[in-house]
Amino acid sequence: MEELVGQFVRDMKLVSGLNRQRVSEAWNVVSGARKYTLSTVYEKGVLTCFISSSLVRNQLYFQRDVLMAKINEYLAADELFVSAEDGSPAVKTIVLK
Repeated sequence: MEELVGQFVRDMKLVSGLNRQRVSEAWNVVSGARKYTLSTVYEKGVLTCFISSSLVRNQLYFQRDVLMAKINEYLAADELFVSAEDGSPAVKTIVLK
């Protein structure tokens, strides 16, 4: 069943939109900053997060590497996330604004 869902998502060309949504959800779960996150943009391995609090943004800035590793781990376990065929991590950089 899992293979069929993955194939359906690929055939219907829903991968990029679904992946953006899954990365955003991973950010909210892993960072714990859902309350302060205004929006997220995910494109070409770069996750840009717009944070409403400068204090929270500063704290998250120093945790970027840990957050990136945890987000990639979360996405690897996510059945709906379609990872790259070369096995590279989904999130390569986190930008906080």
